Parts: sequence; C-alpha cells; structure tokens
Amino acid sequence: MEIKEAILRAKKNDQKAFNYLLDTYWDNVYGFQLKRTENENDAEDITIQTFSKAFDKINTFDENYTFKTWLITISKNIHIDLLRKEKNSIAQVISKDNRELFQVLDETPSAEDKLITDQNLAKLLRDIKKLKPHYQEIINLRYFQEFTYKEISTELNEPMSNVKVKLLRAKKLLAEIIRGK
Repeated sequence: MEIKEAILRAKKNDQKAFNYLLDTYWDNVYGFQLKRTENENDAEDITIQTFSKAFDKINTFDENYTFKTWLITISKNIHIDLLRKEKNSIAQVISKDNRELFQVLDETPSAEDKLITDQNLAKLLRDIKKLKPHYQEIINLRYFQEFTYKEISTELNEPMSNVKVKLLRAKKLLAEIIRGK
C-alpha cells in the first residue's frame, strides 16, 4: 500500500490503513520524541497521543505536505502543551543568596479539592454512623485517631486477634454500605 492511498483510505475510516500508517511512522515519531524527552515512557505516551490526534483529525491533513512532517508537528505541539501544563503546576522560587533557580511543586489543595475532600469525608462519616457502635469505635480508633493494633487492644481491653477480626469485619461492612448494598 502506498502512503497516499493509505491516507485516502484512512480518511474513509479504513482500519487497515490506520494500522499501515501507524506501523510506517511509529519509529519516526517515537524517535523524535525520545530525543526531546530523553524518557522512553514519555516518548511512548506522546507518540500514542500523536497518532490518536492525527487519526481523529485525518480529514484535515493537507496533501501539499508530507504526512511525516504533519505527524511530527502534531507530536511537537503535544509535547509543548505537556511542558506548559507542567510549568504551570510548578512555582519557581529564586534564591536570594546565589540567584539559583529552583522548581518547587505546588501541592497545596485548591478550593475545589478542599470542597471535594470535605464532601467525601462527610459522606464517609455518615456511612460509618450506619455501623454498629463497636464497629464505629474500632474504625475511629484505627483510622481517625491512628491507634496501632496494640493500642486498640489495650484501649478496648480485648485480645489483639479480636481487634484485627473486628476491624476486618467493620471494613467489609463499611465497604458494603458505601457500595449501597
């Protein structure tokens, strides 16, 4: 199959044509990205995204250009977009002593993250209240007060094996409540 024929067939949603183009140009796009990213996983991810986007937009391909150049351009733009997203998620801090540039990941939760966390916690607490009191207590001690098994055993004056079994049962019952059974 010729490249031009494969492109025409791909524009008509011919799966064999897509496979042919993928097999023909994979090494070119992957090699290009491997040089840019110097990371095999990133290069592979970007290459997959490139072909996905190219095949979605195959009808916009202009025959006046070579297909390989079109793919490489898409690939380059995807990489640039990923770099921009990465850069926007990193705050840059300049050291006043020696003027070196450091990149610090901003991990502070956004207002939306806090709201989602609060809503999820409120739902979890409502679900925990549906358990029998002794199960509520053991979940509270283990996961909210972060007691060890030994500390729970001492607190409840029960053998450690009982604590482990109760906690396991409490988690199973809670999981069923959460799933809505």
